[in-house]
Amino acid sequence: MTKQTATENIHWHDSAVTKEERQKLRNHKSCIVWFTGLSGSGKSTLANALDQRLYQSRIHSYVLDGDNVRHGLNRDLGFKPEDRQENIRRIGEVSKLFVDSGSIVLTAFVSPYRSDRDLARGMVADKEFVEVYVKCSLEECENRDPKGLYKKARSGEIPEFTGISAPYEAPLAPELTISTDETSVEQSVQTIINYLVKQDILDEKGV
Repeated sequence: MTKQTATENIHWHDSAVTKEERQKLRNHKSCIVWFTGLSGSGKSTLANALDQRLYQSRIHSYVLDGDNVRHGLNRDLGFKPEDRQENIRRIGEVSKLFVDSGSIVLTAFVSPYRSDRDLARGMVADKEFVEVYVKCSLEECENRDPKGLYKKARSGEIPEFTGISAPYEAPLAPELTISTDETSVEQSVQTIINYLVKQDILDEKGV
């Protein structure tokens, strides 16, 4: 007798309302804006500032923050490479659902491995994944150290910390690169808005 896999008796059900219909209702297209960079580079700051700007323009958006998600959905995961991979896979799947709902989802995760980010990109259609490399020198991130993590990593209290004892693979061809040690939050947000307008995700009149 052949043993069945867990997914053999699970079937996909198409939604009665399409993604395109939801986008039309919201008056904007949906996408993932994926912020990646070292801890302390400014990912969450930019994601929340952009979220606020979009909210003020009556655009449907939501922030998925790395720390917040690890308090719930991914609280069973650590920081070993395989756990980091699963962390990003789950976020990619959740982000895909947001895109299908007609929303713009803003994800703020270190997401240190290119292969994991590429996996998330492959879950959605072309132009629905906007990778934003939040570039900031390790020295500046350590100087900021808003959560005191670098200090703990240097003292050995935090193993496998990205940038110190674990690698960070910078994007090779991101849609946008924002140097937060050179550009203000306001300028950075406007740069992202301009890109989304250029890609016809947002209507220039609406923002």
